[in-house]
Parts: sequence; structure tokens; C-alpha cells
Amino acid sequence: MELKALKSDLIVATQITQNIISNQSSLPILSNLLFEAKKDVVRVITTDLDIGISYSFKADVIEDGVITIPAKKFSDIIKELPEEEVEILVRKNNIIEIRSANSYFKLMGIAKEEFPKLPTFTNKEFISMNQGRLKKMLEMSFFAVSRDETRYVLNGILIELKEKYIKTIATDGRRLALIETQGDFPQKIDKKIIIPSKTAQELMRNLGQEGDVRIVFSENQACFEFGKIILTSRLIEGEFPEYNKVIPKEIKLKIRLNKNKFLKAIKRVALFTNPDSIVIKLDIMKNKIILNKSTPDLGEARDEVDIKYEGKELSIGFNPNYLMDILKAVNLEEIDIEITDPQKPAVIRRDGEFIFIVLPMQLI
Repeated sequence: MELKALKSDLIVATQITQNIISNQSSLPILSNLLFEAKKDVVRVITTDLDIGISYSFKADVIEDGVITIPAKKFSDIIKELPEEEVEILVRKNNIIEIRSANSYFKLMGIAKEEFPKLPTFTNKEFISMNQGRLKKMLEMSFFAVSRDETRYVLNGILIELKEKYIKTIATDGRRLALIETQGDFPQKIDKKIIIPSKTAQELMRNLGQEGDVRIVFSENQACFEFGKIILTSRLIEGEFPEYNKVIPKEIKLKIRLNKNKFLKAIKRVALFTNPDSIVIKLDIMKNKIILNKSTPDLGEARDEVDIKYEGKELSIGFNPNYLMDILKAVNLEEIDIEITDPQKPAVIRRDGEFIFIVLPMQLI
């Protein structure tokens, strides 16, 4: 294999693909980048056996070939090269030579035969949608993914496709995020898949705002094709909870308030929480919410926010981090919060766009 490529293309290719490399893998080959050079295209691939990602770019391919290169060392070398064309040449015994201007490096590669093959997708079942829209949906729901590895089915985001709608749903049992949008799909589809949290993170990292992403499905894998990137992922198997059963019916009486003012007040009061005393108290009155936190050996914090509310007065406790995660995800100046009882969840929703639910905590 012999090729000449721009340093900038090589940097982008290594940055995108090496993110999924695991430092804990027992297989040395999984620490390598697979380089495929054919005609005028170079394709760089990595995998951790659950996720595979490839990035393609144009280059001057003098001789076709395939080799695997140690990802970390190759990336370090490319970053330090001068801003000139880079020549990569593979010799016998998988020896890789890297040249640029007066710089020269030699690396030991591993033959392509040891590198795991990425899954192929022959199924015609797919959808296409705007990259920016999917990115936003994942970002708005990701915070609610469970980190509890014993609840494996909750360690990812449910993507639900039905007719002309797509939803992303995540929950850790204490809160739930549901994001919905209408899509102009090329075919009628009814499907549910659970993508692992690592897959969601890579999609959020790499999806852009323009152009479409094509999502192709197989029995236990999904493929996301966008721009110069193809990402394949194993899906989480199992039944996601029936989330519709825990969504309260919408009520007419709501608390209306300024989202940013409420968020800043929660941040201030949360300064007086600690791991042993996380709950903050909300006293909801006719025209204001008073936020309180008293922590032994530390002190007390109090803040208040003006609201529009005509219901009964009540006091309720919440984990402030859960509230802040939801408020950060909502891009609105004013929001309506549904709170009916100290024992029942708070709900923030907008028809056809999102529903956020957070369970209250016991006030001590």
C-alpha cells in the first residue's frame, strides 16, 4: 500500500475513529486503525466489537492495500508533522513508513486478517432524517439514561419509529425523557430499537446540523450513515419498559415560570447539598416558589422565583440535579410544570415535542 494524503484529513480520520477504542481490550488488534486504500479513497475503521466506525476521505492512492496501524502512536505522529502532504508506505512484514517533509517514522502494523469484520446490511428497511434533528433528540434524552449496569435494558436510548413519527426515550427509573418529532420517511415503518449509551455518545459527537442520516436496520444491529462516516452498532436486546403507562395525563392547572430564573435559583440552592443530603425543598405558593436547603454543619440556602399559579399550596422535594438536567434540555423562555401532589411526579411537556418526568424525593 502506498498513498499520499493531507495532514488535515488524517487528523480528522483518526480523531473520529479512535474515540471508540477501548483501553481495556485484551485483543491488541482492537487498538489499531484499519487503513483501506483503494483507487482515490482511504477508509479508516475501528471497532470495539460492539460499535464500529469508519471515515472515508479522498487521497492520492498510488498502490491499493490494507493494513492496521497502532491508533495512539499513529495519531500522535500525525499531529506533530509539518503542515504538508503525508506519505504512507507499507513494506514487507507489515512495516509502515510515514514521511512528511524532513520527518520520517517507522511503525509495526498488524495484518488485516486479524481485524474483526464489520457487519454488513442487506436489509432494505431504513429511514432518513435530518442529522441535526436526530442529534438534538439524543442530546435532550441522553441525561436520563441509567448508569446502573444491572438494569442493562435501561443503559441505552430507545428509538421508536411508527408511521411518520420518531421518538427517543430514556429513563433510569427516577426520571424519564421522551422526545418526539415528525419525519418524512421514505417508507412506512414500525420499529423499536435500543442503542447503547456509547453509540448515542458517538452519534452526538459526530452528527452535524446539515444533511441527512440514513439509519439501516437488521435483527440485532443498526447502521448510521452520514457524510463521510458509517457507524454500526450492536443493539441492546430486551424489552424496554412500557413508558406510556407512567406518563400522567395532562392537567389544566400548571405552574408557569421563567425557565432560566428557575434554573439559576436551583443552582444556587443546590450549593448546600451533599451526597448524604441531596434533596431540596420547593414551597409552591400562589405567586412564587420558595426553594430551601438546610444542611447540618454547613448552613442554609433560600431563594424564590415568581410564578403564575392558581392551585393549592404544597411542599415537595426533588433531587436538584434531576431538575437542572431537564431545564437545560428545554430551549424555551417560559415553561409549564405540572405538580399536583408531593408524592406524584412533576411533568414538563409540549405536545408533539417532548415530555420530561421526574419523581419527587422524601422530605426529611
